[in-house]
Amino acid sequence: MNWDQIEGRWKQMRGHVKREWGRLTDDDLDEIEGQQEKLVGLVQEAYGVEREEADRQVRNWFDRL
Repeated sequence: MNWDQIEGRWKQMRGHVKREWGRLTDDDLDEIEGQQEKLVGLVQEAYGVEREEADRQVRNWFDRL
């Protein structure tokens, strides 16, 4: 799977994202729209981690899909 596929299937992927990062709200998920950089930014904000850590978390999640 690649990020283009995630963007195309965002409605189905929302549940996976919500299970991984429960602090993200439905409004956050609407804003992300499957875009990797937006997901990284919102994970960074919601969890108070550095950008590199948020990016690592998102990449690890993506690799497990």
